[in-house]
Amino acid sequence: MAAPQRQWGTTPSISWTPPTEKEILQNQELTDELKRQGQYEATSETDKKQALLVQLQKIAVEFVKHVCRKNNLPQSVIDSAGGKICTYGSYRLGAYAPGSDIDTLVAAPRYVTRDDFFEHMPSILERMLPPGAIEEMKAVPEAYVPIIKLVISGTDFDLNFTRLAISSVPFDLDVKDTNLLRGLDDRELRALNGPRVADELLQLVPQKKTFRTALRAIKLWAQRRAVYGNIVGFPGGVAWGMLVARVCQLYPQATGSVIVMKFFRIIGRWNWPQPILLKEPEDHPIQARVWNPRLYPTDKYHLMPIITPAYPAMCATHNIGPTTKKIIIQELERGGDITDKISFGKMQWKDLFTKHSYFTKDYKYYLSIISGSTTKDAQASWSGFIESKVRLLVQSLENQGSITVARLFNKGFAREHRCKDEDEISAVLGGELQYQATDVQTETTDTIKDPLHNAVAQGGADAAAMTNGNGEATHDDSEPHAFYTTTYYVGIELAQDSTKKLDVSEQSRDWKDQQCRSAGFEEGRNFLNITATRSYDLPADVFAPGEERPTRAKKKTAMKKAPVPGQKRSQDLSGMEVAAFMLYLAIKYMSIAGAHGLQCTDSFVVSTPFCSSPLFLYDPIVNKMSSMGKDPGPGRNEFVIAPGRAFRSRSHG
Repeated sequence: MAAPQRQWGTTPSISWTPPTEKEILQNQELTDELKRQGQYEATSETDKKQALLVQLQKIAVEFVKHVCRKNNLPQSVIDSAGGKICTYGSYRLGAYAPGSDIDTLVAAPRYVTRDDFFEHMPSILERMLPPGAIEEMKAVPEAYVPIIKLVISGTDFDLNFTRLAISSVPFDLDVKDTNLLRGLDDRELRALNGPRVADELLQLVPQKKTFRTALRAIKLWAQRRAVYGNIVGFPGGVAWGMLVARVCQLYPQATGSVIVMKFFRIIGRWNWPQPILLKEPEDHPIQARVWNPRLYPTDKYHLMPIITPAYPAMCATHNIGPTTKKIIIQELERGGDITDKISFGKMQWKDLFTKHSYFTKDYKYYLSIISGSTTKDAQASWSGFIESKVRLLVQSLENQGSITVARLFNKGFAREHRCKDEDEISAVLGGELQYQATDVQTETTDTIKDPLHNAVAQGGADAAAMTNGNGEATHDDSEPHAFYTTTYYVGIELAQDSTKKLDVSEQSRDWKDQQCRSAGFEEGRNFLNITATRSYDLPADVFAPGEERPTRAKKKTAMKKAPVPGQKRSQDLSGMEVAAFMLYLAIKYMSIAGAHGLQCTDSFVVSTPFCSSPLFLYDPIVNKMSSMGKDPGPGRNEFVIAPGRAFRSRSHG
């Protein structure tokens, strides 16, 4: 009699059928494509990372002993205190790409505090690692998740810390033991939760190798399609991992390729907001807050809840909003269509990983949220804070009846400029790039990996506690000086109903005022502005080499017909549209030039008498006080531009 099959997850599996020869071949083709896409690192690099982790384990033990000796603890306590390095995130799950960070946790006994970690660990790292091995080290103790950012011999580490309420931390400590949570504060619990979730997740999948192959594919797909990043409202790496794990539970003997094919149909047609659970939530005497929509009203509003398997159960996707949910489901449907064709040999795996078309053809209208600062450190903190808050602006835009989609791109674009005076800074904040430094390349926030930016972005309100730069920027007023910006783009799709008007001035002004009143804002050092951009006016650096940039449609010309006697002459709508658009440009650029002396008390509305549905856009750069982050008072910070159909395509009515 066959042994009963194990139930993986909260429901029975759908199929236990072993893979066919065709499925095995497709899995090999998927693996080969992932290698061509650079998703596997060389064996030598893997060995180097493992050797560095061994070194960090020795350093963790020495760090604990050092603190114990400093506190004059008995030798017997020092000898048994221990200390442990735990990895988590993509590295622990085994689905990481070359060059990825290694998320690392130092677990220490109760004698060692977080202050000890930031005071003593840097010097011990420098003493115990080979000379020159540390290429970068930056501590961010005030962050939501305090870390030391390390680059050792070309490998990036995010070194986190937690204190456990036990007297000894052995090397073989099982972090899944829920009793370890006793006596921890919120930061310590958050820190320990990373390794606990990763270890628990690996225990809940039938085949780790299959899971890792599928997860590599799904992560690459999500990154290429720009649906990756928890802060901006998409699932992060661990959330995508939990979704893949759930499909693995439903098909315990399937290959990685089959899991990927099933993934798009199962997750794309999931009955949201029914949560994704890898196991039934646990109870525990420590009574930590767990995700439970029946007890906590805020949990009811999670649109696509994916629940972590380790106690205390938390929702990993609480930032997902209506637009990001819509985009995710659209992308899942697209992925399902492609994998169906792959299954029948009509497409290849490389087609699944085609890059998004966010800037090239998805939208005609964009809002540019531009944060700026006079120093690099100040901008790292300020841009991280804005990244954590920009989804709130998107949420308010989603409530606009004339907007069907307001999609935030999942990366910011960091630029450096050379400005001589406030007028040039105002122009930069208005979206002008003529002062951009030609010797500094534009970078996206995910490639910069600035620990201060990332720490503030994760913590949001904790930006008030961050250091806002290293003193005032000093420069010769007669020479251009550095000005740093980070721009986030929101693609706008308008409703088809041409009787509605679009006016985002109120939402933009309110959101901007809220951020400029925050503790993280410093007048004269931090700046914030929102501008409107057409697709054909997007900066060149948002496009990858070889991508075709949108172009402005040429005006169609038609032969003039002879007027019919007695018939009233009709107006040339295209000419009126061009006139409205040119008037908009004139107001914008003339106002920039006269910003210092212009005192406007009324909104500007530009339209044509023949367009019943003008498009209203908010552009505060025409007012100096606005671009400096001040509130110039009622009626002076609102410039509503309504160039009618000159800002609309025919398809939008």
